[in-house]
Amino acid sequence: MGNIDVGKAHSFISRMREGIEIEGVCDVISFDESGVSLETVCGNMAIEGEGLHVTVLDITSGRVVIEGRISGAYYFDSKPTVKRGLFGGARRSD
Repeated sequence: MGNIDVGKAHSFISRMREGIEIEGVCDVISFDESGVSLETVCGNMAIEGEGLHVTVLDITSGRVVIEGRISGAYYFDSKPTVKRGLFGGARRSD
């Protein structure tokens, strides 16, 4: 985990879907023009879009700014979830 105060608040702001500013970032997992995966103090987060560029990356302060057309922001767990099958039996989704 990066050098960030775990008690720091996590937030993100997107204006007109033309970029996003995120605070409370611990690490950048991966990025390309269509997606950015981050580890935040609230769990892993994925940003999807088009023409994405990371313009500010300051892990020490926990701040990341991404420019481009934002189509979605999602949180996900690294553990697979358990889904119920048609007859109530549990099955893993990977």
